[in-house]
Amino acid sequence: MDDHVQLWSRELPELDLQVEGIATRLQVLARELDRRREAALAAHGLQYGAFKTLHMLRRGGPPYRATPGDLAGHLDLSPAAMTNRLDVLEQAGYVRRDHDREDRRRVLVTLTDAGHSIWQQAIGDQGRVEQELINRLGAAKRSQLLTLLRHLVLAAEDKSVSGAM
Repeated sequence: MDDHVQLWSRELPELDLQVEGIATRLQVLARELDRRREAALAAHGLQYGAFKTLHMLRRGGPPYRATPGDLAGHLDLSPAAMTNRLDVLEQAGYVRRDHDREDRRRVLVTLTDAGHSIWQQAIGDQGRVEQELINRLGAAKRSQLLTLLRHLVLAAEDKSVSGAM
């Protein structure tokens, strides 16, 4: 990583080496965490998008139900993409789609027992993957990193402020 930053510093002398080093390392860590998470999900026959859909249903609490439109909105998917994803999950037995008894025009997606079970297994593996990587730091460094990342995320979310934190 340091070689990468040094290479670009020769090509772009005005490059801020700290900013480049931090941004590049954040990208590398995000990709590595995604790779490890996807591998853990693949062990359950799940893709990330399917897991996120089960996760959204689970996070809503009992009865673990939502409309396809609500799910699509939370997952930032088009209605067609949501339908395709639900088709796959329903075929696997992880969700069920039913018409609302009070309004037959409305469809409700419900997490099945099999869907809850596979989500439970996958979320446990997701936690282990995260712990394996992050616990390589000692407790004090984890706390320090959490504080720094919290500040950085808050700054990124605050579009009205620019400058130092």
